Amino acid sequence: MPICKFFDAISVFPPHQKFMGLDVGKKTIGVAIGDATHKIASPHRIIWRQKFTSDMLGLCDEMDEIGVAGLVIGWPLNMDGSEGPRCDSTRDFAHAFLRLRDMPIVFQDERWSTQAVERSMVDADMTRQNRHARRDALAATWILQAAFDQYNTSG
Repeated sequence: MPICKFFDAISVFPPHQKFMGLDVGKKTIGVAIGDATHKIASPHRIIWRQKFTSDMLGLCDEMDEIGVAGLVIGWPLNMDGSEGPRCDSTRDFAHAFLRLRDMPIVFQDERWSTQAVERSMVDADMTRQNRHARRDALAATWILQAAFDQYNTSG
């Protein structure tokens, strides 16, 4: 399955399959899980990156246990909407993942995701240490929820 649009990815899903959201960074990958109705995204965990293949094979095992059939990966556009080096890195990540597992992958604009999550955590009076521990998984949740919201409001 190629990199595609959310509408195309969801149309090939068997019933009750889930999406997983990823916020891919240099040191960590935030992970979120969506419900089977494609309405609610929830934070799952953070992967501290070590070796790509072993990290992703472990994630694939987890995906099988949870029933995940597709990925929504944050697309790190520049603020002006142009693609920069971070988009190249994310595209490389997606292509490398597809060599390990054939499944739909959707890119979702992630501009403002970390800032929105950070603002919410500050408003909730979380300590800096607690914010750091949760930021990436919450950013992945924001990314996946944005894809769900676009899908559910356009139909």
